[in-house]
Formats: sequence, C-alpha cells, structure tokens
Amino acid sequence: MKHNEITEKILTERFGKDSLIALATVENGMPHVRTVDAVYIDGAFYMITYALSGKMKQIEKNPKTAISGDWFTAHGVGENLGHVLLPENEETMKILRAAFAAWYDNGHTNEEDANTCLLKIRLTDGVLFSNGTRYDIEFPA
Repeated sequence: MKHNEITEKILTERFGKDSLIALATVENGMPHVRTVDAVYIDGAFYMITYALSGKMKQIEKNPKTAISGDWFTAHGVGENLGHVLLPENEETMKILRAAFAAWYDNGHTNEEDANTCLLKIRLTDGVLFSNGTRYDIEFPA
C-alpha cells in the first residue's frame, strides 16, 4: 500500500516526538546497529549526530539504512543535511530542539562544532503494526 493519511497519522503520533529507534547501517557487508534519538517528519526520521561518527562514515559509503522501533520497521536512505545551523536546516532544527529539549542543552550537543550535523533517513518502505492491523507501506520517492 502507498503511504497514506492513515499511516501518516499513526507514524506522526508514535514518532513525531523524541523517539528511540534502532538505526542500522552496513560497512563491508557487515550490519551495524545503534539506538538513536530521532523525530519522524513527513516520511523521514531526523536526528542530530556527528559528521565524523561511524554511522556517518558508513552512510557516506553506503546510504542504505534500516530502522526499527515501537512496532515499525523500515528501509531508508541516509543523507547528511550538513551543519545544524545552516539556513536550510532552520525549520527542521526548531522542531528537533523542541522535541529534544529534555537533553539537548546538557552539554551533549555542540552546535558551534562544524561537525554537528543533521541526518535524514528518507523512508522507502516499511511495515507498521497498529491495533491489530499490519500496514505494508511504500513511501514516495
């Protein structure tokens, strides 16, 4: 099924806030997974990370990713959107700062560091379970 109003509503309610998800990348044929804080916005998950981290180096070489969390699994394509203070990231960063307010300014995130970046995982397909219903979703390209 194509991504629609029903699946968008469920995904936004479930993940449109600070959400812990598993993010998997691949390096040399070996999967690597880690838990990240992310927010779902219109067919993608966004997270703040470090450009020199292992996950970003892996995504740079192979942007294919997978995510899992709260009865949802999906494949996606990772993209480094650049420094968090770039003008084109301003609107998304407003949403993320609000969602991550409980921990964002505790010294973990340094926006002045040029390597602090915004990672977008654009979803391609996924499986969502909600109230006993399985939704096999194809996201628009």
